[in-house]
Amino acid sequence: MENGVKLISGALVTLAIATASLVVMPYLQLQDVPPTPGLKPYTEVELRGRQEYIKQGCMYCHSQQPRDPSQAPDGERGWGRPSVASDYYYDRPHLLGTMRTGPDLMNIGARQPSVDWQLGHLYQPRAYAPGSIMPAYPYLFEVKDAAEPGDKVVALPPEFAPAQGVVVATREAQDLVAYLLALDRTFPALAPLAAAPASAQ
Repeated sequence: MENGVKLISGALVTLAIATASLVVMPYLQLQDVPPTPGLKPYTEVELRGRQEYIKQGCMYCHSQQPRDPSQAPDGERGWGRPSVASDYYYDRPHLLGTMRTGPDLMNIGARQPSVDWQLGHLYQPRAYAPGSIMPAYPYLFEVKDAAEPGDKVVALPPEFAPAQGVVVATREAQDLVAYLLALDRTFPALAPLAAAPASAQ
């Protein structure tokens, strides 16, 4: 009986320490962080595209967090400044990602601002990045005999275009591209400091 009491007491103490260090302490350290100056809320179209990004599982192969130069050469790769917590103010849930099978996408909207490029890359990645292992998403597009009014036709390199007809982006594809283009955090992470008043002479 005495050993059982010691075992239960030890387990409770261990659980209490773990809860305090992994739950209570981080919670006490949380603070309200305002959005980065220049950060705008997502539009309705961008939010739909964000849902499509989640649905297609893009975060399994792409991160959204350029790292500090001391951790990785992300800046030299052209992926932008290191992320700060306020860059994710409007992101619910956060899509930081943990893998980099593909490049970091935080600033893809600045690196590849062309809608046509983004749509074509979704339809057939190897048309734009030979050797890419990214899967193609042809089911986000339709092949039609001819474009109809309001259709967004995807301009593909001739060797990747269908033999007949045109490739048209669905609303889901266009929404996804709108979200990708919204991923642009190239503005400064901190608000510029006000100039100090000139001291009297």
